[in-house]
Amino acid sequence: MEKLSKREQSATLVESYVNIFQCPICGSAMYVAELKSIKCSKNHSFDFAKQGYLNLLITPTKTKYDKQLFESRKYLMGEHSFFEPVISKIYEFIETYSNQNKLTILDTGSGDGSHLAKIRKLLVDAGKDVNGVGIDIAKEGILVAAKYYPKLVWCVADLANTPFRDKSFHVILNILSPSNYQEFNRILHDDGILIKVVPRSDYLKEVRTFFYNDSEKQLYSNDDIIRHFKERTQLLHQETVKYMVTLNKDAIKALVMMTPLTWGIDENKIDQFLRKGSAKITVDVDILIGSKE
Repeated sequence: MEKLSKREQSATLVESYVNIFQCPICGSAMYVAELKSIKCSKNHSFDFAKQGYLNLLITPTKTKYDKQLFESRKYLMGEHSFFEPVISKIYEFIETYSNQNKLTILDTGSGDGSHLAKIRKLLVDAGKDVNGVGIDIAKEGILVAAKYYPKLVWCVADLANTPFRDKSFHVILNILSPSNYQEFNRILHDDGILIKVVPRSDYLKEVRTFFYNDSEKQLYSNDDIIRHFKERTQLLHQETVKYMVTLNKDAIKALVMMTPLTWGIDENKIDQFLRKGSAKITVDVDILIGSKE
């Protein structure tokens, strides 16, 4: 039997639950055509890329995030397990607050895809049937995700105009990413849950302290973000996860490459940080679980 290309594998996967998609241009239902593209009834068409993802952006958008950033994030989050305690908590919350055995999960701002892939694996290992979709406006992130995690659907898409039908998802993940509560409420099942992860004041504090001294970048509060979440959803649970990770030299380099905190910093200062043989870095986040208002 002839092996399917990455484009055909992606198209076959999308075909199995194409009913969640709607055309981002006109809102019509969509179908997969000849394992090459996804089309709507009004003939708007979007091709599957040879790398195995869909680009459903109506207007091309450039971001500051490049491939190197997402490869570094993949190394830190995937191989180095930087976020493992947070991922474990998210898995526990899905098990606690979602009573579905068959889940459709959307990761908004999925980046390199490692968070969604890890969460899906935990759920599948626990006996759940999981369809996972990741979207990001940065094509470079989706390219990395499609390269490493072919069992999930990856789309370049705009969070303000997601290409999905109403009430398509049992779980929406929003991890260290911007939110659009109007879209979340539209595409979330009536009994679905939204899981948002936001940084707290000590998140990456060692990086902030090293690069910014006494500047306001050292001071961070998530109060406004949490207040907005509570205004737009029904808060089910809020929990803080805080721990320290010891990074080796390669992981320190990956952290520097992936965080916007180092953008615009003098190269000599960055080199000084990179000369560290190891570093203890703080992860400090709030996990918010919400349902529809």
